[in-house]
Amino acid sequence: MAFRSRLLLFMLLLITLVYLLASSTSADHDDAATYIVHMDSSAMPAAFSGRPSWYTATLAAISIPAHQNILYVYDNAIHGFSARLSPTQLEELKRSPGFLSCYRDAPVKKDTTHTSDFLKLSPTAGLWPAGNFGDDVIIGVVDTGVWPESASYRDDGLAPVPSRWRGACEAGTAFSSSACNRKLIGARSFNKGLLASDPNLTIAVNSPRDTDGHGTHTSSTAGGSYVGGASFFGYAPGVARGVAPRARLAMYKALWDEGAVLSDILAAIDHAISDGVDVISLSLGIDDVPLYKDPIAIAAFAAIERGIFVSTSTGNEGPFLGLLHNGTPWVLTVGASTVDREFAAAINLGDGSLVLGQSLYSGSPASLKEMPLAFLGTCEDTTLLKNTRHKIVVCEVADLGIAVQNIIYAKVDAGLFISDDPFTELYIPFRFPGAVVSRQDGGTTILNYIKSNSESKARLRFRQTKLGTTPAPVVAIYTSRGPSASCPTVLKPDIVAPGSLILASWAQNTSVGRAGNHRLYNAFNIISGSSMACPHAAGVAALLKAAHPEWSPAAIRSAIMTTANHLDNTGSPIKDMGSKNKQASPLAMGSGHIDPNKALEPGLVYDANAADYLALLCAMNFTNTQIKTITSSRPVDCSNAILDLNYPSFIAYFDSNATSAGAVREFRRTVTNVEEAAATYRPDIVQMKGFTVSVVPEALSFKEKNEKQSFKLRVEQNVPEKKEVVVRYGSLSWVEDKGNYVVRSPIVATTLNPSL
Repeated sequence: MAFRSRLLLFMLLLITLVYLLASSTSADHDDAATYIVHMDSSAMPAAFSGRPSWYTATLAAISIPAHQNILYVYDNAIHGFSARLSPTQLEELKRSPGFLSCYRDAPVKKDTTHTSDFLKLSPTAGLWPAGNFGDDVIIGVVDTGVWPESASYRDDGLAPVPSRWRGACEAGTAFSSSACNRKLIGARSFNKGLLASDPNLTIAVNSPRDTDGHGTHTSSTAGGSYVGGASFFGYAPGVARGVAPRARLAMYKALWDEGAVLSDILAAIDHAISDGVDVISLSLGIDDVPLYKDPIAIAAFAAIERGIFVSTSTGNEGPFLGLLHNGTPWVLTVGASTVDREFAAAINLGDGSLVLGQSLYSGSPASLKEMPLAFLGTCEDTTLLKNTRHKIVVCEVADLGIAVQNIIYAKVDAGLFISDDPFTELYIPFRFPGAVVSRQDGGTTILNYIKSNSESKARLRFRQTKLGTTPAPVVAIYTSRGPSASCPTVLKPDIVAPGSLILASWAQNTSVGRAGNHRLYNAFNIISGSSMACPHAAGVAALLKAAHPEWSPAAIRSAIMTTANHLDNTGSPIKDMGSKNKQASPLAMGSGHIDPNKALEPGLVYDANAADYLALLCAMNFTNTQIKTITSSRPVDCSNAILDLNYPSFIAYFDSNATSAGAVREFRRTVTNVEEAAATYRPDIVQMKGFTVSVVPEALSFKEKNEKQSFKLRVEQNVPEKKEVVVRYGSLSWVEDKGNYVVRSPIVATTLNPSL
């Protein structure tokens, strides 16, 4: 009996143990997640024929079936793979030979037409003809896909696809491999990471076809062909074209209606590098991660090592400081600005006065007959709105959001909003006949007319486009500001470019808005964001690469930055919507607004290469493992560690708690003469309040092209600042003696302490 009892007890314990192990395994499986894994390729045993077989064997050694778990093998952007791993499997993998680092997969957010005229691109002189309109330069765009039937992808007059192209045109849902041509030379899609994040997810259109519109918009902005008769329901009529209209385009779809994750973005960039693109445009990013955990920054490092220029967007988290993403020192970080064009409704008042209000109302009819005006204050009373619905209701509000929603709810026939809301452009694609008028531009006129006339009336005419507006450009309120928390010693953003109310091609299965309850569809759309600014800069980079194929990505970036305009079209300093239209600081606009023609002949450039970026990473106190995560197979040698990257801008940090003056920050820079003639440059310094900026030597003399000269810039604090956050800014311009070239760099001195 005792033996039988002990046997029964043992069996019960065994069953319990099996149950607990099964429960543990099940729970572990439930906690599985996708990880991007970096491997040290120098640690790969010689027995393996290549990295993929090594990764497979590594996973097999810890009992993971690689064919089920490996989503992507990365061979260009990084050395490594992405896989679905449980916590236990991850810990075992970390102990495997050659494991370098890993981080969990995460969501990604996606952050014209007249703009080429605003950028002063001319078919007869300047960067367009010098760069042959971007002919044969390949721009890779990572985005939501492409609508290949758009006229922006016509290949009329283009030569055969460049022989160096190694990409593909992948077939899929509603997308044929024959959809590509000599303009749209490649199209791929990536969603293994997204599908792994949710096994129950179904991709509605599993192909490179754009079902959002964003990718078609950005790619056609960068390099779309000429399209006559373009408009948005009559707004912005004319010829649409990309910044580099003869460039070739390749789309890498990694952003989906169903979501977007980093592993897919990384796979897209990995293929873009392998396929042979010259420029990569990334209107997307992630926030609050260090460089060694940012796959976009890491993949961009691999790209610039191969001579590929990378243009990125800042994000749309403005106007607060320090919230930009893509503050990576080896990419161009582009913020958004306005252009000298407004979309309007003409408001004819009953007394004969004419006022223009901002509007993108696209419904029918395009003109409303004369109707009575009714001023209802802030338009908060929805009952009163409903009783006044058959008039043009006039609202005076600081914040447009609630008033616009109340008008929609009350089904009012038409609305006019007297408002100085800096986010106006978010609301003007009205689904009802509506317009926004600032007090300065006619709001006071409307209010005075209503007060003086008990039977006030007005007539509205929509689809008006006004060119040559001033001031322009203005830094958009939504564009994210620096400094960069991921790399504070490099001033970001680099520049601003057209990003507000940009017309470009659109996916025709995707609505561009509403008129009443009806969805509207159009071949072109007008939208805003730093997403729109990024491809403008990518297009300019493509033109510069065609004109100067010998320039490095850093040289192209320098040419764009040092020639950027810091003045608007009135000759005044560029203003910032986010600071109540005061002068924009470099933390909002970087070096200024992009000027393609000036960038063609910059005089001097601040060049840098992978070794320079490595020295910066070493000085940032990253560990060897963290550095190798970024630089991949490049040996880590930190003997030359230095925070002072050879960059075309300067940012100096000072202690807000300092009790005495005299703190000094010094920078050493080297510039290269990229012009044919010998030249001498002298410094022109715009000083900053509370600081003294000085430069040695007093002149830089160059005897020949590609000659290098170095200088030191010194920023000394004269008076300790008592404010919690101080931002002062000035500039250093190297001016050529004959006045042919001005090489300008912004300088920022601040007590702000950015940190992740």
